[in-house]
Amino acid sequence: MVLLAVQHRFQDYDLWKRVFDSFPPKEGGAKFHRINRMVGDPGMVLVVAGFETEAEARAFRTNPGLADAMKRSGIVGEPRIEMYEEVESVQY
Repeated sequence: MVLLAVQHRFQDYDLWKRVFDSFPPKEGGAKFHRINRMVGDPGMVLVVAGFETEAEARAFRTNPGLADAMKRSGIVGEPRIEMYEEVESVQY
């Protein structure tokens, strides 16, 4: 599993969420996504999405639809985008 992690600041969560829902990671083949808001700073969000392959994650990351959605969602500044290879997953 390859995880795509996107962290950024937004102006309005409701606007951001509506735009996110219009182009969710599943549109690029993601098996799941998780939305996290920073404790103590609810204007910062971290989205983690899981893809079967690195190629799928890269394709979603570079999809023009994602860039368009990010512009429309009210993101402030440049997002931080990273990819990780999952080596263990344990849920309690």
